[in-house]
Amino acid sequence: MCEILLLFLVHLSRPVCVDVASDTEAVLGSSMKLTCISCLKREELKPNTNVNWYFTSKQCCVRPINKGDSQSLDGPFKDRLIWNGSKDLQDVSLLILHVTESDRGIYECHVNRTFEFGTYTPYTVTKKNITLTVKEKASNDTTAIYSEIMMYVLLVFLTLWLLVEMVYCYKKISKSDEQVQDTAFYLSIGSLKKKKKKKKLKPK
Repeated sequence: MCEILLLFLVHLSRPVCVDVASDTEAVLGSSMKLTCISCLKREELKPNTNVNWYFTSKQCCVRPINKGDSQSLDGPFKDRLIWNGSKDLQDVSLLILHVTESDRGIYECHVNRTFEFGTYTPYTVTKKNITLTVKEKASNDTTAIYSEIMMYVLLVFLTLWLLVEMVYCYKKISKSDEQVQDTAFYLSIGSLKKKKKKKKLKPK
C-alpha cells in the first residue's frame, strides 16, 4: 500500500496533460482564452510540431493567425493576440485581449506532428473548432460553478487522504523498525546465554 502511495505521489509531481474543451462565450472588452490542447500519448517522444490557427467570421473568409505574433497581423487582431500555450506544444492556446464584436466567429486550431524513427516518419493531424460568441455581460453558468466547487472539494479530499496514508505508512515503517530492533536484541541475548552455557559445560 505504501509503495503504491509513493508511486502515486511521484506521478502527481509530474506535469500532466489534460485535454479540455475551450470556453465559447466571451465578454465584450475582456480577455478570452482560446483553449487548444493536443496531448501526446507518450510524453517522452519529441516530435516536430507545427501549429496553425485560422479564423472565419460571418463577414469574411478563412484567415490564418500567426502563433502569438500579433505584431505581423493586420485587421481586428492587431496587437491583441498573445501566445498562451506550453513549451512542449501540447497546449497551443491563444489569448485575445480586449474582445470586440468582430471577434465572433469560428476559430480552428491545427496541430501537425511529425515523428522520426529512423527512415520511418509518421505524422498526425489534430483539428479543433471553437465557435466564439460575444456578450456584453457574463452569464451565470450554474453548471460551471457547481463543477468548480466539486473540483475544489475533490482536491481537499485527496489532500486529506494522502496525509492520512502518509501518517499510516510512517507509523507502519516505524513499527516494523522497532520489531526488527527487538528481534535483534532478543537474538543477541539468546546468543550470549548459549555462550555462557557452553563455558559452564567445559570440563575443568
